[in-house]
Amino acid sequence: MPDSIMFQEDAYVVLETNQPEVILTPTELLEKLKAILSQRQHDLPRDLQNLTSVEEQAHYLMETSCDLDMEPGEYLQWYVVRLEKS
Repeated sequence: MPDSIMFQEDAYVVLETNQPEVILTPTELLEKLKAILSQRQHDLPRDLQNLTSVEEQAHYLMETSCDLDMEPGEYLQWYVVRLEKS
């Protein structure tokens, strides 16, 4: 049986074209994805097209993906990290 700690999300490392790597909380990443998706409703990835709200789309991406296709030559990627106290 998997340990429940495997499913905890402390933070995300976010990589974006021409930007330094940043660490975001789950809430901050969700807000970032919602902002991007709200501007792209006419050009959504196929797996998001059946979801009715930007909130649902952003949650789905966070739970099932680690990147989002952007314009040619651009990227947005995120990876879960666990922050440990020393």
